[in-house]
Amino acid sequence: MDNTFSAIPVFVAVIECGNFSLAAERLGITKSAVSKRITQLEDELGLRLLNRTTRKLSLTEAGERYYYHVSQAMTHARQGSDAVSELQGEPRGKLKITAPMSFGVLHIAPIISEFLERYPYVEVDLQLEDQMVDLIQGGFDLAIRIGHLPTSNLIAKRLVRCRSILCSSPGYLQLHQPPQKPQDLIHHNCLVYSYFRGGSEWTFSQNGADFKVIPKGNLTVNNSEAIRRALLDGLGIGQLPTFLVSKDIIAGRLKPVMQEFSLPEHAIYAVFPERKHLPLKVRAFMDFVSDKLGADVPYWDQDIF
Repeated sequence: MDNTFSAIPVFVAVIECGNFSLAAERLGITKSAVSKRITQLEDELGLRLLNRTTRKLSLTEAGERYYYHVSQAMTHARQGSDAVSELQGEPRGKLKITAPMSFGVLHIAPIISEFLERYPYVEVDLQLEDQMVDLIQGGFDLAIRIGHLPTSNLIAKRLVRCRSILCSSPGYLQLHQPPQKPQDLIHHNCLVYSYFRGGSEWTFSQNGADFKVIPKGNLTVNNSEAIRRALLDGLGIGQLPTFLVSKDIIAGRLKPVMQEFSLPEHAIYAVFPERKHLPLKVRAFMDFVSDKLGADVPYWDQDIF
């Protein structure tokens, strides 16, 4: 029975992650160890819990019933740990965070040292990734996300606003007539961020009216810092968040264009799985980041708007 209980977290991780490899990565053990624990669990229960194929895993009827009960038990166990942590008086434990690459490098990584100095019993695992990851599957405590959030069972706390700006280098604008209205962009080389959550269109607003343009250009890339570098090199026109280009705007390395038109304003959020008791380490990090970013008006916007 002890072996059965100890195998429950492994079984739940396999179901949440969808395969043995990701479960092993989350648990910090080998894939073969995961497979062995599941086989032992099935042998002890005397029932097959998983249908295994070369492409995917699926639950048997017995597996569905077993998962329903043990997943609730795991949830209660996590809530118990969270509740007890509130009595410890200060944040502690491993804090696993995911954040977008460029934003994380510029605005999260530089403040991690101060956070760890303030909370010496916390260990931070910061993973930077532009593509959205699954918090539950990845075992993350917290995510920093920007822009429109899809409907989910996650909890989101707004940290600060996020504004974007259409800009280009002075060199490019000397060689090409600066656009005066959205339709003029069809004559320009527009650099596209492939993970842009606004879809394939750029949307501009003026006097309550919206104007949409499908940007066309010779560069599409999945990292906004790469677009910034291409803009600085004079390759074209791009739409980038001010948290990335505010210093370039102030220094004159990039120039705003079509300022009479506004771009959609988004926000930066802290997102975390729903929990009855929010761990102190998560609450402490959210409060710390919110204070460092500058409340509702972020520090990077204070000199350009």
